[in-house]
Amino acid sequence: MPTAALNGIDIHFEVRGSGPRLLVFNGSGASIAGSGMLIDALAASFEVLVHDQRCLGLTTVTDQVPTMADYAADGAALLDHVGWDSASVFGVSFGGMVAQEFAVTWPERVDRLALLCTSPGGEGGSSFPLHTIAAMPDAEQERLRLHLLDMRFDDAFLAANPRDQMLVDLTVASRATPKSEQQVRGEQLQLLARAGHDVWDRLHRITCPTFIACGEFDALAPSSNSDAIGTRIAGSVVRRYAGGHTFVLQDRTAMPDVLVFLAGGAVVDR
Repeated sequence: MPTAALNGIDIHFEVRGSGPRLLVFNGSGASIAGSGMLIDALAASFEVLVHDQRCLGLTTVTDQVPTMADYAADGAALLDHVGWDSASVFGVSFGGMVAQEFAVTWPERVDRLALLCTSPGGEGGSSFPLHTIAAMPDAEQERLRLHLLDMRFDDAFLAANPRDQMLVDLTVASRATPKSEQQVRGEQLQLLARAGHDVWDRLHRITCPTFIACGEFDALAPSSNSDAIGTRIAGSVVRRYAGGHTFVLQDRTAMPDVLVFLAGGAVVDR
């Protein structure tokens, strides 16, 4: 995986696949190494440019709390580095926040925009403040994380839905993976940056075709926040799917819709 010295940090990135150009912004705590399934799904149809965002993965963990503008600027610098004038942009969760910041700052560089399970901040609504969870007792943390993932999730629901139970098990196992002090600090810095996200008053600057997808039962980034984004971006399309924050894994129609849209097609109502 190559490294580029950009904006005062070392950014690890990868270009994978072939087809129309697609810049990917990943979610909270997510690195290239841990996102292979998502990247592969996108790279099957697109030339994907993805990076470990600052403070995550193999990219520099900064001394200061980054801003959302820093994260967006890293994306712009990476486009310059690989010689792309523009690209379609895919942002999921935290990455959707960065994608919004990127698109309102450099609208001319965004061909098409897909925003998944995310929030605009400000009066449009914010995602749950994840930086506050670490101070909670462990048992309370687990109950809250389960609810945020999908507000339907309780013992009875998961017992009746083994695929969702498997998703919960994978999520819990991922959190249980040992992390270095540097990794923990980097993830905390990212969450603190996320707390300052607010593009609400700037969303009108986005003029490209935009697809906004959300999970009906998402308590982390409520679907009402996606509806709000849609009211500020002219011509955008909002779709709700049967699932929570990980609706792309719960509703088999979600990812195909995203891929069709990014390829230039129209997403049909169901």
